[in-house]
Amino acid sequence: MDAARHHQRARDRGVNPFVYWPARSLVQAVFLVVFRMSRLGRGNIPPRGPAILAANHRSFLDPFVIGTMSRRPLYYVAKRELFELHPVISWLLGALGAFPVDRGRGDRDTIETARQLLARGEMVLIFPEGTRTRPGPLGHPKRGVGRLALETGAPVVPVAVFGTEAIRRGWRIRPHRVRARAGRPLRFPRVQEATPAAAGIVTDRVWACVQLQWAWLGGAVEPAVETTLEAARAA
Repeated sequence: MDAARHHQRARDRGVNPFVYWPARSLVQAVFLVVFRMSRLGRGNIPPRGPAILAANHRSFLDPFVIGTMSRRPLYYVAKRELFELHPVISWLLGALGAFPVDRGRGDRDTIETARQLLARGEMVLIFPEGTRTRPGPLGHPKRGVGRLALETGAPVVPVAVFGTEAIRRGWRIRPHRVRARAGRPLRFPRVQEATPAAAGIVTDRVWACVQLQWAWLGGAVEPAVETTLEAARAA
């Protein structure tokens, strides 16, 4: 796969509006009717300007659920293996705002694409866990979202998606209620180059807020996190 070509497409051309908006309308209708989707905190997503959406990841449907929460195009990372399935799938992913990431190692091209998208005022969805995590409590985040937030100055919106992991059983799709919740944007001081320690601190702060949204939706959390979340609810 020519990953550089897909990154360049996202940087230069962006989503294809003749594909993105009809697809979003169709997905939204299906999710509202079939999966009884509820969306909370949509007003917390900035209507303009750069923004990072940081979310948990349970299903391949998560980007589409989160995409319906926004009234403007959403760009997101997708594992590079998806771009290798078929040329038509590769083209469709690019038209819908996806760009590839090579999981399991630092991917400079992915970070650079996200930077350029944010620099021109776009919104980028990041899954800090790095891969789908299920079932049980959320996984542990990687530092990339903290680094991106510090080096771009873009606000970070914590998002939780609940219920998507129960939709698919093998090749079968079954109706199941889906819920998503966005918290208030988090803002951090901008730096030229984030140290690993600083990126880790910011990531932990962002992830705590994602866990808070997750717990509000009824998701399970680790016992060590529960006390912190209870204090946050009471505040």
